[in-house]
Amino acid sequence: MISERNILIWLNSIGISSKKIEDLKEIYTDLCNLWHDNERSISKLNILNDNMVYKINKYRNNKYLENLLLNLERNNINTITVLDAEYPKDLLNITNKPMVLYTKGKYKDEDHFAISIVGSRKATAYGKWACEKFTKELVELGITIVSGLAMGIDTVAHKATLENRGRTIGVLGNGIDYIYPKNNYQLYRDVAEKGCLMTEFPMGTKPINYNFPQRNRIISGLSLGVIVIEAREKSGSLITAHHALEQGKDVFALPGNINSIYSQGTNRLIRDGAKPLLCLDDILEEVYELTQMKINKKQEYDYSSLSDDEIKIMKIISNGPIHADTIVLQSEMDISNVMSILTILELKGMIRELSGRIFCCC
Repeated sequence: MISERNILIWLNSIGISSKKIEDLKEIYTDLCNLWHDNERSISKLNILNDNMVYKINKYRNNKYLENLLLNLERNNINTITVLDAEYPKDLLNITNKPMVLYTKGKYKDEDHFAISIVGSRKATAYGKWACEKFTKELVELGITIVSGLAMGIDTVAHKATLENRGRTIGVLGNGIDYIYPKNNYQLYRDVAEKGCLMTEFPMGTKPINYNFPQRNRIISGLSLGVIVIEAREKSGSLITAHHALEQGKDVFALPGNINSIYSQGTNRLIRDGAKPLLCLDDILEEVYELTQMKINKKQEYDYSSLSDDEIKIMKIISNGPIHADTIVLQSEMDISNVMSILTILELKGMIRELSGRIFCCC
């Protein structure tokens, strides 16, 4: 039972950070030596505060370790330590790499080809449309989508991936036994079943604010590039983008209306050097490891059963989400005729209304 791997899990469970564990590793070489060291020597370590020393001495016993490992097993929680062969290779070289990961579902080698998608928790119709569009296109190339299982853009990215039968990884800012937000209960189960849930936080850890900036380095670390769909001027999504830049990853930002508070962060990223995300090629041209992947052709719509006016409206909408009033102007058709055609196209499953009379193709 006393192995360096189990010592890593034990230290993580009592709240010793990955950085502190790395420091301890430098001192002890083999962390099993820490387990067998005397209390006086441990208390003299200048890298640990009094609370850490207290926890190490209090929970350093076989009974605690045995119950810890048994509890993980009973809850069907997989543990991956930095010593394990299945540890994600993309995390090995990031600053302050997580020493222990708890997962539900399985991390696969193919998940190396991943792009993370993050954004505002209060996404606009435009942001949701763009997220679904780029997620679908990336999934069609076999690219894994990484996000944080939060409300808004994260949720849209995970759901769009699953709807298109792709791989997705949800990185949590809490213990894997804690579902947050509660509204994503079913999504949590679906990602665990069809993809992978992952966290560095031990069981029982609640989703406190401090955890989320910390987990964001894992989101970017698992990815070859980061897409920021929408973000306020001060947003957790920008923290993920900054982690990505520090890790040498590409950052792509969706341009937005300069009057929208949800585009302030992304527009500033572009101003500061992030690549504007206008189409899938913007990603494939920058991320070297994806340039060799086959690019699917733009979706073609079957217009054979449509009238001339319906085809005219479809071609206008196919360029992206558009307001009904703009469709009327561009089509030069009567408003009542346009609204009737929109209803018919929606019934045929060709288009859908996002909100506020904004329409997009399905």
